[in-house]
Amino acid sequence: MLHTINTGELITLGLMALALGMDAFSMCLGLGLVRMGARRMAAIGLCNGFLHMAMPLAGMILGQMIGDMIGHLALTIGGTLLICFGLHMVYSSLFSAATTPLWLNTTGTGLFLFSVSVSLDSFSVGLSLGLFDVNTWLAIPLFGFSGLVLTWLGLILGRYVGGWMGHYSEAVGGMILVTFGLKFLF
Repeated sequence: MLHTINTGELITLGLMALALGMDAFSMCLGLGLVRMGARRMAAIGLCNGFLHMAMPLAGMILGQMIGDMIGHLALTIGGTLLICFGLHMVYSSLFSAATTPLWLNTTGTGLFLFSVSVSLDSFSVGLSLGLFDVNTWLAIPLFGFSGLVLTWLGLILGRYVGGWMGHYSEAVGGMILVTFGLKFLF
């Protein structure tokens, strides 16, 4: 089904895309401390951007199927899920180690695993958005673009500013998701 793009939905989805990309941004701030070439940075950004589209799309498809089955409860469940995912992002950013895992390699399988790890929250949010019948053709490119740009921005800034801001940016992203979850509930 084709949707018309309205300003409110564009702003809401844009902020959600920004919130989801904060995870990639914060992880890439740490990665940016490691000297790497432009090709590796491009590969990391493209992989993160792709999975920031694929994961929420899969979640939206599943969410739409669930939404068709549960009907009127979809809004409450979707809002609750957004709050839970947002609170988890805030908690993990404030109380977990803010360092990049040592096993992480930014090529091949390591790159894929890294991109999946920073895109998992996108699947969860996609699941919630699928319950709301959100404009998929608007949301998915916004999520991918945000993941791509924030990855590159994190890698570049990581070179210059170090890791002092990483976990705070993820907390801000989590609070944005909590805010939208509350909006859907009330």
